[in-house]
Amino acid sequence: MAQVEATTERIVAADAETVFDALADYSGTRAKLLPEQFSEYEVREGGDGEGTLVHWKLQATSKRVRDCLLEVTEPSDGELVEKDRNSSMVTTWRVTPAGDGKARVVVTTVWNGAGGIGGFFEKAFAPKGLARIYDAELARLAAEVEK
Repeated sequence: MAQVEATTERIVAADAETVFDALADYSGTRAKLLPEQFSEYEVREGGDGEGTLVHWKLQATSKRVRDCLLEVTEPSDGELVEKDRNSSMVTTWRVTPAGDGKARVVVTTVWNGAGGIGGFFEKAFAPKGLARIYDAELARLAAEVEK
């Protein structure tokens, strides 16, 4: 199994703390940021950053739906890590200052891909599809915090 990785980033016209707080607000803001590929969103524990347990289904393609149960940690300042209890998927959100009241948001998701020919296609196409999903989420994040 090869590791598959998808990374997307965006500069947001809001300070890093405001952007991070919006991403870490699983019980409020975060649900508003999710594009249509996400469904069945539910906060099961916590709701604000570290210690949150959140559930959603992610429909990455017309045939592929992941049932995700994510444990949230904050290993360092400006960093949220979502580890899926149901798979090898780990998503890391990093928010850093980008000067002039702006923030850089980088989201990276990694998981152990399938083997064989299916794994080849997954490694070739899944990162692009996931990048489109995260581009939409980052656009919604920008619209939310740039008000």
